[in-house]
Amino acid sequence: MDTASIELSLQIKQWGYELGFQQVGITDTNLQQAEQRLHNWLAQGYQADMGYMSKHDLKRSRPALLQPDTVSIISVRMDYLPEAHEPMETNLNNPVAAFISRYALGRDYHKVLRKRLQKLARRIELEVGTFGYRAFVDSAPVLEKAIAEKAGLGWIGKHSNIINKKAGSWFFLGEIYTTLALPDDTPSQNHCGQCTACIDICPTQAIVAPYQVDARRCISYLTIELKGSIPENLRPLMGNRIYGCDDCQLICPWNRFAKISSEADFSPRHNLNAQHLIELFNWTEAGFLHKTEGSAIRRIGYQQWLRNIAVALGNAPASSSIRQALNAKVQHSSELVREHVLWGLQRMEG
Repeated sequence: MDTASIELSLQIKQWGYELGFQQVGITDTNLQQAEQRLHNWLAQGYQADMGYMSKHDLKRSRPALLQPDTVSIISVRMDYLPEAHEPMETNLNNPVAAFISRYALGRDYHKVLRKRLQKLARRIELEVGTFGYRAFVDSAPVLEKAIAEKAGLGWIGKHSNIINKKAGSWFFLGEIYTTLALPDDTPSQNHCGQCTACIDICPTQAIVAPYQVDARRCISYLTIELKGSIPENLRPLMGNRIYGCDDCQLICPWNRFAKISSEADFSPRHNLNAQHLIELFNWTEAGFLHKTEGSAIRRIGYQQWLRNIAVALGNAPASSSIRQALNAKVQHSSELVREHVLWGLQRMEG
């Protein structure tokens, strides 16, 4: 690789840091190993009804098919941890409090990272002139974790999240596919060792083997991606988790090195890191839309929001206030909501 390309890659990393990314790495487009892992995962049916995971699968693992003439990928990391582990654990262990995955407490990360990636691309353009590129933030068929691992941002842990030796796993990923030929960074080495903490802690045992997550059992899938009825055998295992699940990250020993994010956009909105289940269940649809404006939570819609909370209320200790909250929605217009409300009430009686 020529001196100019090496110098440009160093500049790109510096510009990335100045824009608020904690790490920037670069890799080529060879994702053959990740492609085989993806095919094996799909063959097991672990994608559940997420049809988009198998759609355009070659574009997912062969970047130049998705964005023609791509030869290098710039991978970035942005930390999002909004608070220390202790208050998270307090929230999770309180059965009448709502637990929301910490990535979703603030502004929608797609918007935050995409804007920064565009600024980074424009800064590169000022230096080299017009060049081919496309920025991604979990928005297209991109194997972002495999790319991040190759770019040296961390390794894929047994829970399938990226872990960084100095920063844990509480971070978002983004990519810029580019026609610029840039020097590759050294891929990360795996440091999970014999640890199985994430596998052991998973509430629904969705991590069926090291590095293999069965979405059909995963609480993040059940509360976010699944549009229909949550399987009854899994509902009691969900506890008070109403949007996503962070158990595997909370237990990971590498997260003792995680730092609380300084990004104001990732700070909790509407006290969502410590809200009572009943309070959230009583939100009107207009209130839900208003309070989740600009948030990743809005994508599940109001009916799924109520569905998830009804399950959590059913898992909470029986009380007159919870019965009253559930009874208020027994005649809800949504069959999906009614089904889970009735289940919650039955749990109260049981």
